[in-house]
Amino acid sequence: QVQLVESGGGLVQAGGSLRLSCVASGRTFSRAVMGWFRQAPGKEREFAAAISWSGGSTYYADSVKGRFIISRDNAEKMVYLQMNSLKPEDTAVYYCVADYTGSSTWYSHRPRDWDYWGHGTQVTVSS
Repeated sequence: QVQLVESGGGLVQAGGSLRLSCVASGRTFSRAVMGWFRQAPGKEREFAAAISWSGGSTYYADSVKGRFIISRDNAEKMVYLQMNSLKPEDTAVYYCVADYTGSSTWYSHRPRDWDYWGHGTQVTVSS
């Protein structure tokens, strides 16, 4: 069983930055594609970013590209989401996700394709 625990959410003003962290346990972390999804009030969960096993490939939703950076530390079993130039529309619960069934560079925009989910961390961006 895999456990994912997010941290780092909070309240920030528009234009500010936050860094989300996710620690994983239970399986070989270096064989998991990791990602972040988010869900705003009244909206469906949406893909934000993903990163390959080695960290050599990263993927971003158009809405966050150029502002967010995903990274990972396989030795520490951590994945991060550095969020810069935050906007009120970035307000959401952010979920850490993991997949162990795809290839090293696999990723998906569909929530149902991911194996494991954390409980989420709230990010609120005030205008």
